Amino acid sequence: MKGIIDLQPWQLAAAYLFIILLLGIVRVKGIAREKEIVISTLRMSLQLFLTGYVLAYIFDFSHPGFTILILIFMEAFAVHNIYKRSKAVLSKKLKRIIAFSMVSGSLLSLCYFLFVVIHISPWYEPRYFIPIGGMIIGNSMTGVSLGVSRLVDGMNTHKHLIESSLMLGATPKAASRQIVNNAFDAAILPTINNMVGMGIVSLPGMMTGQILSGTSPTIAIEYQIAIMLGIAGSVSLTVIMFLQLGYKTFFNSRSQLEI
Repeated sequence: MKGIIDLQPWQLAAAYLFIILLLGIVRVKGIAREKEIVISTLRMSLQLFLTGYVLAYIFDFSHPGFTILILIFMEAFAVHNIYKRSKAVLSKKLKRIIAFSMVSGSLLSLCYFLFVVIHISPWYEPRYFIPIGGMIIGNSMTGVSLGVSRLVDGMNTHKHLIESSLMLGATPKAASRQIVNNAFDAAILPTINNMVGMGIVSLPGMMTGQILSGTSPTIAIEYQIAIMLGIAGSVSLTVIMFLQLGYKTFFNSRSQLEI
């Protein structure tokens, strides 16, 4: 089996031709996105290079403290990113529930996946813990972000319907059930769509990386199936936890809508 092809600096630089092509297209079309494209490209490159050097050090000198520290950083960044993505003003109660759901749901899914499904040893092995943790936390973050957006928007848009249901004797849970269900559907749909097209429409990044590094395609497929099931479970768990707790923050102790 041939070894992995090590990209030379000039080969990596040649890949930036695609960005130059993109800049040319938006310039011709008169779309004012040149600044965003350049900044995002530079940020992406810098962040990945720094991450690569940090991971190389951690993989060579693995320690449980490093693994836990990086996991805390990823969770904190994910929660902060959810707050930042929300266009609506979030209450303190809702922010606490977002943080609780995101951290507890993703950590529970990650621990089950690593310790039961893969059964890594030692438990803090960074080569498994960090990449898989990043995929699970990242996808859960996207799911919760969509859930937050749909829940807040639904509560505000259908305020009169909720109040009418409450006046007719419905409980807050019953009055907001359809909004919660719609929010869950919107949050989980991207994950389902990825699963539907995977293997036929596209080869996922993790599987492609393993194959390029010389791993047998059959082994790469086994890992990809496992991680996609883990992602689906984590997104489902974090989103449902958030929604089942989050809708309650819109009501007071007397079951009155507060928006």
